[in-house]
Amino acid sequence: MQGVTLTSRATAFACAAGALVFILSLVLGQGQATDMDGVGRSLIIAILCGTLSWASARRTVATTASAIDGATERLLAAAHGDLQSAVPRDIGQELPDLSVAMESLFSQVRTNLDHVQALALFDPVTGLANRISFCRQVERLLAERSEEGLAALFFIDLDGFKGVNDTLGHAAGDQLLARVAGRLREVAMAQASAGAGDCLIGRLAGDEFTLFVPSLSDMDSAGRIARAIQFALRERFDLGSQHVDLGASIGVACYPEHGDTLSALLRSADIAMYHAKHQGRNRAEMFTTELALEAADRAELERDLLLGLQREEFLLEFQPQIEIGSGRVIGAEALIRWAHPERELVMPGSFVPIAEESGAIVALGDWVMGRVCETAARWSQAGVRQRIAINISSRELGQADFFMRLRHAIDAHRAPAIMLELEITESLAMEMKARTLDQIRALRRDGVRIAIDDFGTGYSNLSRLRELPVDRVKIDRSLVRDIAVSAEARTICSAVVGLIQGLGMEVVVEGVETEAQMEMLRVIGCTLFQGYHLARPMGEEDYLARFAAPAPLARQRSV
Repeated sequence: MQGVTLTSRATAFACAAGALVFILSLVLGQGQATDMDGVGRSLIIAILCGTLSWASARRTVATTASAIDGATERLLAAAHGDLQSAVPRDIGQELPDLSVAMESLFSQVRTNLDHVQALALFDPVTGLANRISFCRQVERLLAERSEEGLAALFFIDLDGFKGVNDTLGHAAGDQLLARVAGRLREVAMAQASAGAGDCLIGRLAGDEFTLFVPSLSDMDSAGRIARAIQFALRERFDLGSQHVDLGASIGVACYPEHGDTLSALLRSADIAMYHAKHQGRNRAEMFTTELALEAADRAELERDLLLGLQREEFLLEFQPQIEIGSGRVIGAEALIRWAHPERELVMPGSFVPIAEESGAIVALGDWVMGRVCETAARWSQAGVRQRIAINISSRELGQADFFMRLRHAIDAHRAPAIMLELEITESLAMEMKARTLDQIRALRRDGVRIAIDDFGTGYSNLSRLRELPVDRVKIDRSLVRDIAVSAEARTICSAVVGLIQGLGMEVVVEGVETEAQMEMLRVIGCTLFQGYHLARPMGEEDYLARFAAPAPLARQRSV
């Protein structure tokens, strides 16, 4: 009921008690005194009883009010962050239900805050410090650092982790990350016992980990720690019934030589780690000024790539594919070059990997598709019926609208589909999904030829190769490099050629550089060649001048 207070309740209780005593006094004294004196005495007794009741109730009210005041103060303290102090005892004595409720509330809030703090500071999968927590701790250690000597930051990127996620699932991937964290903890404890101080371990994101060692005697010690990390992560991981072999590319940066702030150390270690990746993975690299210059050059090339596309700085060169028996040129591979305004002609090996990493490969690929379709249309009108092959990267093929953009380029330039050939790397061909294969089969039905490029550099599933919608296989130069001087190389190459021809596909050998190589390959049974021994890549005008003799194009094989 609104408006009812503890004081009003005490007053009502005292009045009721006095009235009851007055009535009882009258009733009990009815036979002896019915005059005014008896009534007065009863009234005096009632007033005394009411007063005593009022005094008792007021004391109870005061005690309860004090308990409520204490509860109010405790709740205000909790609102300002004090969740540890106990609930005052008088609250429990006077208001036990309120005391129990307050204790339960504070306990739940403490638990929730601890959970929130854990989420804010620690990675839930590995239990390691997350990026924010790791950076804060390292920055504090660097700011408080007073002694001379070295410290080291290790940037660790797992090799092959994406394959585990793709094949075994994310649950197995999370389990593997937790195992990796456990092994890094073992390395850190071993270094701490060796006098390197309390190492900090963090998971930055995905499969990237960091380790900070606060005290090192010299840079050689950093190399030994990197090798210890590699050794720990190279041992096989057991995930239930699955066994996983993993490795790591590690970049190392030392304080203060390679950076006197955390951001500088992270940048240096990251540069060293990417160098380890480019050098073949599963290795450790120390940051150097040379690597910094290479990274700066890569960053400059990345910035210039998009500008180069806008300024039309790219061009195509063509290298013929020749059938030796007849001397007929059956096609040309279109190879991109970059006429950079401040550099010599830039070869694709210098900028295509950068374009792959930055995502610019999609725009670059669209430019190549458009230019090749436009060239094929011109050649067809001029009577030059040669196929033009273009390389397709995994990043391009992974775009949901790739085939739509390709068909748009073909239609826009009215290029004959039979004059186009798509070259897909061996590893990419082995991993193509059913939807992609259906799109490729549709292209083949329209006349576009499909070739597997760089065959022999990956790991092919032979039954998978037999099922792929492929017309031609290009053997990589690494298989034919030593064929003229090595019996083992001849045996391997002969087996590969026989396998491909046995599956009903054409064989093209690329990278032919000597007459001896070509003669040996002819003995094996190869007839289609591409390489410097026959012709180097050249501009369109020179190519047409040398290899523009019209020739009929074989009809597309049925799917």
